[in-house]
Amino acid sequence: MTDRSTLAVVETGRGAYGLKPLVLARDLGFRPVLVTDDLSRYVVSDSSRAVVDGCVHEIVHADTRDSVSVREALRGHHDRGELGGVLAVIDYYVAVVAEVADAFGLPGLAPKAAHAARNKLRTRELCARAGVPAPRFARVLSRDEAVAFAQETGFPCVVKPMTEAASIGVRLCRTPEEVAAHHDVLSAAPTDLRGLPRPAGVLVEAYLTGYEVSVEVVTTSAGRQVLGLTDKTLGPHPAFVEIGETFPSQLPVRLQEEATAVALAALDAIGHDFGASHVEIKMTAEGPKLVEINARMGGAQVGRNIKEATGIDLQREVIRMHAGLEPELRATARAASASRYLTALDSGVLSAVDGQELVGRLPGVCDLDVYARPGDRVRRARSNADVLGHLVVRANTPAEADRWADTALLQLTPRVSADEPAGTGTPR
Repeated sequence: MTDRSTLAVVETGRGAYGLKPLVLARDLGFRPVLVTDDLSRYVVSDSSRAVVDGCVHEIVHADTRDSVSVREALRGHHDRGELGGVLAVIDYYVAVVAEVADAFGLPGLAPKAAHAARNKLRTRELCARAGVPAPRFARVLSRDEAVAFAQETGFPCVVKPMTEAASIGVRLCRTPEEVAAHHDVLSAAPTDLRGLPRPAGVLVEAYLTGYEVSVEVVTTSAGRQVLGLTDKTLGPHPAFVEIGETFPSQLPVRLQEEATAVALAALDAIGHDFGASHVEIKMTAEGPKLVEINARMGGAQVGRNIKEATGIDLQREVIRMHAGLEPELRATARAASASRYLTALDSGVLSAVDGQELVGRLPGVCDLDVYARPGDRVRRARSNADVLGHLVVRANTPAEADRWADTALLQLTPRVSADEPAGTGTPR
């Protein structure tokens, strides 16, 4: 067979959003292959099992931390001329997929760019060399080095791992003691959330005081297309949990252009040459500065917001790009969309989420999904991985979408008890 209609997805996200690339690939006429080292992380419910059973043409088992293992697992598909593309939709596997695509001569991001985006230290080094505005930073290998640099650069500062995603392990530290303690926490974990080895050391950075946006970009053979900016809302420190987005941005055109210029300069600095990117920028009193580069489409509900606001199904078009097709990136709508994320104020056992019926009374709500179930153990959010659910609102303008999304979130109240009922409770 030589129709190249097999599309390999190397791992994916959990839940309905995470499995959606498999659904889209099937709907586009491809035969989706899920490459994974643990299928059980995806079939956690009857509905997720139904998606996998109904959409996945084949499960391919491989050590997805290793591009050689993935490449050999897909070798048969490639040698038979069936493999049309390979992609990753979450950060942890971007570099693995880039190497596999490069080895098979398939569309993909340059491996050097993928590795640079995955390693926040390498991003910082390349962008500093290119003059991209960013915070002062240092890779430190001991708690003494961490404290010394923090004292030199000033408090508060940010201490974080180099290869995690979803703000996992990112913490604002206000004292030398907090820096030392968080350095020790990060150093004690040899692997990241998906079991990939963490490089030695941690990053200590100057804290950027400002508000955050992200620049959504797609790079094709014809050049870069900026889809727009997302206004982002973060939760309270010391964590950096993303609790809301609005697309398109409400910022004045001049500020959007300044943020975009920094984002594109950062992509140039790492040699980003293919696919979607989600570049996070802090708008400070000194101007926009780079937070980080994500060499994939925006996660959580960013893609959904873009679709509701513009009609562009970014996930669908990214899949088509990785299969060698030209993406369709022309907006067919002119609206706005906002998403908000439900988090627990206290740690304990979830008994209910009140107010879900009230959300349905509000205009423009097009999605409400509560992931957590009664009996689940939940905690005060430390990263984006701790959110309990999301909602999405569509409106005519960003301001309206913003207000209705905030109003919808206010209707929801997670009820959390300190004591765990007997026989229940699943850590999230």
